[in-house]
Amino acid sequence: MALNALETLKTLVSFPSVSTDSKYKPALLQTKDFLVTSLQSIRFETEAIETELHPIVIAERKVKGDAPTVVIYGHYDVQPEDPIELWDTSPFEATVKGDRIYGRGAADNKGPVAVILAAVSKLLEEQPDLPLNLKFMLEGEEEIGSPSFKPVLEKYKDRLKGDFLLACDTGSQKSDQIVVTAGLRGITCFEFKLKGPNKDLHSGIYGGAVLNPIKALVDICHSLHNEDGSVNVPGFYDDVLPVEEWERGELKKLGIDLDEYQKFLGVPGFFEQKGLTPLEATRYAPTLEYNGVWGGYQGEGSKTIIPSEASVKISCRLVAKQDPDKIQDLVIQTIKDRCPEGVSIEFTKDHNGTAYLVVPPEKPNTPADLNPVLADAFKLTDALSSELFGKPALYMREGGSIPIINDIKEILDLDSLLIGLYLPEDGYHAPNESFSLEMMEKGQVMIERLLTGVAAGD
Repeated sequence: MALNALETLKTLVSFPSVSTDSKYKPALLQTKDFLVTSLQSIRFETEAIETELHPIVIAERKVKGDAPTVVIYGHYDVQPEDPIELWDTSPFEATVKGDRIYGRGAADNKGPVAVILAAVSKLLEEQPDLPLNLKFMLEGEEEIGSPSFKPVLEKYKDRLKGDFLLACDTGSQKSDQIVVTAGLRGITCFEFKLKGPNKDLHSGIYGGAVLNPIKALVDICHSLHNEDGSVNVPGFYDDVLPVEEWERGELKKLGIDLDEYQKFLGVPGFFEQKGLTPLEATRYAPTLEYNGVWGGYQGEGSKTIIPSEASVKISCRLVAKQDPDKIQDLVIQTIKDRCPEGVSIEFTKDHNGTAYLVVPPEKPNTPADLNPVLADAFKLTDALSSELFGKPALYMREGGSIPIINDIKEILDLDSLLIGLYLPEDGYHAPNESFSLEMMEKGQVMIERLLTGVAAGD
């Protein structure tokens, strides 16, 4: 019997597979076991590759002859459920309300994984002799930067070769128009701590004589941006690719009303970078953001101190051709250069990820060596989008990062077809995360027919 997307998702949501917290390790193993069993039930040769953190599920369906090969990627780990008090339903108990299913991971990425599993299952039930090789790579560490994934790719690269990668870990802006992601931003993350006195000091007795680490931290952070919103780090923009006119054209076709978008986000206004609209800035420009700042007294009321230290977490989203190691070094050196006397500084580096870019067929600068199977798959996706969703697919870069997509390109030489099944209202990474049942249903049909067309060479 074919797998059912909704029932599969309900089971997946029930596992609290939070990869960043070690107490959830048993749940990640349960999720892995369920995926292995599901893939074996549809006759895939399946193996769970153990890593230092969480297993990677690899499954394969081989056919005889010279058939095309599609490699499918997804992840089964999720973000923490915090803040739990803001959930209207239990985060790890899937709840269907109206045309949505709620639960942590419902959209990112368990919903799309369930869609693909159900699509493949139904397709192979109806066409058991389908001339198509299929391979799955399902990991449990995407939300923490996929630290185990690259070594596994290196070790199993001969086994994982194919014509292109298929993944649904990206978004579309509207339910009536699929976005095919042609680029993903890279990322570099780190934090720094400023240390002043060897203990908190009385602000009356010592204020004015001792540099406050929080003031020093705020001054440094303020210096990292110009008044026009651009990043004030020498060399930061040296390798940035310009935005192509066809990309601006695709973005305009979205037809997003900025006033409505502003209301949806709940912000009083957009912070616009010079020369870029808000929608362009989130897709085509690199950024430097402060993800967390702390220091001093955080409790109720006041405590009049000069704190002994202050810290900030920083992430930079990077565009194609920017090297994350280079950018991290540039930003850290700039911070060191701007650090005042009176405080010492220490850095803690976190994960990096390289940006990814592919130019679809018939667009300016499409590479001559674009895999012909992938080129046909792009065209099939466009046609299916028109038929199932009412409008042709749009091809554009996305503001988020999936670092392993570029690793897959570098190690396996696979370009990706990234079909966006998330919607802005899904609230992924937030309380009350949900997934559209309409996107689930249409997405399954789309994947079934896409793979049928790839097998037929359409």
